[in-house]
Amino acid sequence: MTAFFAAGHSDPTVQPVPASVVQKVDEADTTLHNPHRAVLSLGSNLGNRLENIQGAIDALEDTPGVRVKAVSPVYETEPWGVEPGSQPSYFNAVVVLKTTLPPSSLLERAQAVEEAFHRVRDERWGPRTLDVDIVAYADVVSDDPLLTLPHPRAHERAFVLAPWHDVDPEARLVGRGPVALLLDDVTREGVTPRADLELHLPA
Repeated sequence: MTAFFAAGHSDPTVQPVPASVVQKVDEADTTLHNPHRAVLSLGSNLGNRLENIQGAIDALEDTPGVRVKAVSPVYETEPWGVEPGSQPSYFNAVVVLKTTLPPSSLLERAQAVEEAFHRVRDERWGPRTLDVDIVAYADVVSDDPLLTLPHPRAHERAFVLAPWHDVDPEARLVGRGPVALLLDDVTREGVTPRADLELHLPA
């Protein structure tokens, strides 16, 4: 785990990770051989939104071949692509993983986690108990319709870029450039940090 993750960030919504947790996470890496770095976006706007996202983080950590390395602050976000006020607001966060799973298997696990939280796919942009999107996987670029990498709309979504930048200010989105610069080019309207809420790295 990098010193940044251990020490926190100047953003007051980012909580330092206890040294004991850092040690446990780093020790767990010994079970992974040649892991890849992946970035996932988590969102929920139905039910207990914070518990849904924390449950997804815990489920990802329980996945063989996956270690959760960093968890972002929580943002509250107006729903994307729908009429204002037509849905409850989202809680959003980003997690950084190390994984030995190939992208296709990580996608299968992400979808299984969504289903465990009763995700319904009746309509595009519909409300959901849990949304787990793979934003980036190492430096992989793929136009596979089942899993396009990096995520084709990540560069224009403040609710992805802002929490990602919080946990990794030097992050780059393959083919698009530094996340910090991408964030400068999008509006943060409707994307609000929730300093009163906190997600936790799995112990």
